Parts: sequence; structure tokens; C-alpha cells
Amino acid sequence: MASINSWKSKTAALMALAITTSAAAPVFTTAPVSAQLFPSSRNGSSSGSSIYNRAITIPSGTTIPVRYDKAEKIVVSPNERLPVTLTVASNIVNRSGTVLIPAGSTIEGELQPASGGSQFIARELVTYNRRQPINATSRVISQTSVNRGSKTSSIIKGAVVGAAAAAALGALTGDRAIATEEILLGTGAGALGGVLLGNKNKAEVVVIEPDTDLDITLRSSLALR
Repeated sequence: MASINSWKSKTAALMALAITTSAAAPVFTTAPVSAQLFPSSRNGSSSGSSIYNRAITIPSGTTIPVRYDKAEKIVVSPNERLPVTLTVASNIVNRSGTVLIPAGSTIEGELQPASGGSQFIARELVTYNRRQPINATSRVISQTSVNRGSKTSSIIKGAVVGAAAAAALGALTGDRAIATEEILLGTGAGALGGVLLGNKNKAEVVVIEPDTDLDITLRSSLALR
């Protein structure tokens, strides 16, 4: 009997310890999603729970990784405007794993002249066929000088080339093949005319590596809908 009482006492003590330990353990709650944003690995799938039935705001300053699926590079003139559509490279999720912006969403915008180079200005986010305005930009990508006699093949290989940049490089090198390449149109007549009348010994272009140069940062909060 004494042995049984001793066993009961030990059992009660262990239960009390377990209850005490459980009470002392922190209870984890999901922080506001607007404060907890984590891009998953690039090229991630869009699996995971989504938030498009709830009101969610992603704060200003959040960075969204992107890629460009049409070419390895984009080459434009510093004075050139060029419409571009980028793809979100990885899920943007909160700490609980909820997908806020799924990989594969697209961001429509334009490459525009900026101080010393070019910058991507985002206009619309397209997710699950939903379109909404987005206020975000890439960093400024610096321009590069190409001198007469330089080989342009390494610059334009694997690239889509804006009309003004193609005209500048073609005039500089005399390589008509550049002008006959498939190029991205969209530059204004003023930019193209300036290229044709410009310096014949040097051309200024902006060579953009989209997977590293064009990640965008929100300039204002984004209310998903």
C-alpha cells in the first residue's frame, strides 16, 4: 500500500510540473501580416494558403524579387522609355507562411530615364487575373559608354534592345545587323532623333540584368484586393 501511495504522489507531482510548465510556455500568435514579410526562394511555386478573401496591406519599403522571362538582358538608351512586364520570382509570405503575393504574378511598368541611367517604374500588379495599381520602383541602373571599335556582340547577346539603343549602337559600329535584330519599340521620337544626331564616336547605353537589377521596392503601402 505504501508503494502505491508513493507512486500516486510521484504521478501527482509530475502532473503538477507538466501543468506548471505548460502555463509558463509562451502562446504564439500571428503578428500583423503587414509587418512580417518574407520572400521565399526565387522561382518558388505559388502553393500555400492565400489571402485574397481578406483585406491585407503590405507596407512601404517591402522588396519584391522579380525576373524577366523574355531575355537575359535589356539594353536601352538612357533617354529611352520602354514598356516592360516582369514576373514575381518568389512567393511573398508572412511569418505564418500565408502567401501574400504568389510567384508568377506579373508587374507591368516602364523603364524610364533616371539620373545617370534608367529605372523601372511599376504601374500594375496582376495576380489571379486581378489588376491593381502598385507604386514601386527598382534602383537606378547606371549607363555604360561604348566606344567606336568596341565589340557590341557581348552587349546585345541574349538581350532585347530598345529602338534608341539599337540605333545608337548601329550608328557607332556601322553594324546594320543590330538594326535588323528584333528590338523592343516604345521610345519617343525625340530620344531616337537625339541618338541619330549624337556623338558618332561613343554611345551611351544602359545594360540591365533583370534578375538582379530590377527587384522593386514599394514606395507606398499596397492594399491587396
